Amino acid sequence: MDVLAALMDGFFIAFEPLNLGLVIFGCMAGLFIGAMPGLGSVNGVAILLPMTFLVPPTSAIIFLAALYYGAMYGGAISSIMLGIPGASTAVATTFDGRPMALKGMADKALVGAAAASFVGGTISIILFTAFAPPLADVALAFGPPEEFALMMLAFATFIGLGGDDIPKTFFSIFIGLVMSSVGLDIISGNPRLIFMDLPGFYHGINFLVLAIGIYGIGEMLWTVEQAKGDVIVTKVTVTVRGIIEALKDLRKTKKVMFMGSILGFFVGILPAAGATPGSLMAYGVARTMSKDPDSFGKGNIEGVVAPEAANNAASTGSMLPMLTLGIPGSPTTAILLGGMVIWGLEPGPMLFIEHKEFVWGLIASLYAANFFALAINIAFVPAFMMVLKMPFTILAPIIFILCIVGGFAPTQDMHDVWLMLVFGVMGYLMRKLDYPLAPMVLAIVLGPLAEASVRQSLMMSHGSFATFFERPISGTIMLIAIGLFAWPIFSTVRKRFRSGAYGAEG
Repeated sequence: MDVLAALMDGFFIAFEPLNLGLVIFGCMAGLFIGAMPGLGSVNGVAILLPMTFLVPPTSAIIFLAALYYGAMYGGAISSIMLGIPGASTAVATTFDGRPMALKGMADKALVGAAAASFVGGTISIILFTAFAPPLADVALAFGPPEEFALMMLAFATFIGLGGDDIPKTFFSIFIGLVMSSVGLDIISGNPRLIFMDLPGFYHGINFLVLAIGIYGIGEMLWTVEQAKGDVIVTKVTVTVRGIIEALKDLRKTKKVMFMGSILGFFVGILPAAGATPGSLMAYGVARTMSKDPDSFGKGNIEGVVAPEAANNAASTGSMLPMLTLGIPGSPTTAILLGGMVIWGLEPGPMLFIEHKEFVWGLIASLYAANFFALAINIAFVPAFMMVLKMPFTILAPIIFILCIVGGFAPTQDMHDVWLMLVFGVMGYLMRKLDYPLAPMVLAIVLGPLAEASVRQSLMMSHGSFATFFERPISGTIMLIAIGLFAWPIFSTVRKRFRSGAYGAEG
């Protein structure tokens, strides 16, 4: 009852005219920042953080949290409409969102993404409200061995993303892992894989540069080849009735939404994990759970719903260790943590006691931000759909310019722009040769996280790999991961054995 009373006090704070106005403005600004390739929630919060010094700390954190939420919603827009991930958190949405748009189902994809984001956000806020202190203890129980086991489980879930061609899937994963190793060694600081001694490789390969190159430039080259000179205009119509029907159809995806929400939230509360691994893992699990896994990557609504529910749930989850432990759960919450310190607020368990107004005002504002982000997103669906009505001869140069801006924005280094163009050609060739792109993209995201956790674990255990199986949580997760790794290989061998046996009988 104390929680409900505190939450009601929080709603009174969140619905003060100034704070409510900041929630709506933050959601709208975040929506467009998230939709711009290369920006995303991290840059949006960093750019607008100085503005918050004009208002009280509670109003400031409410505005930045709404901006964060809006950016999570907005990332799906350019992923679906242009095939360019607005942020790293929306890469998994591109896998099925873009094919749906090309099939004339962009309205269903956009509505599905918005609704899934709302469900993921709502479930995660309820979990946050009810279980903040004990969940913080769960996050503390995850040491390096548990984090590595979780990364292995993520790899295992997307082994199936490449379809039946297991060797090509493994090849894509290994290429992604190699690219994730470029830069300075995390322990010794020595340079590694610095191709042709180019200084731009010292800061590693930015994941967003790879994603924009492969899914923006690569997709554009593929479309140009398929068009053979014809002007492409996607036939799309959007009506209020169509949006309502799309919302009704989403009832079939409620299991996937729930799975993505829970998985995203728990991955989000782990320090340094964040929304990107959560959304990618949710996509892999959704495909594994599906009765029609082969339809993933070709325009399956579940492939949009799962990552969108997960990345919004993870964005809320990542705030939990920030508030309760003072440990940021994602790059965006690291900036929010800096803002709290500047405002004179010390994160930790005492924050809930000494600054109740601040904490519960923030939690209540998340409910409001979630609702307004959904309403604004669905209201703007007709405007977003106008993009697809443009002839491809006009759309292609716009996509190219957005890709260049998106490649330059994260590091402001021309090296990354040239690298993005190389990845674009590479993505086009891999698609032409029928190599799966998703496993490579996922590997470059999870590679650095997996490397850091495995090396820390081995240093703790003096080089013994038994540490991953001796601890109850990591041991259980590792066994599940090994089972998932073995299953597709076992299924392939069994199919070939049966076909060989039947062929011999014939």
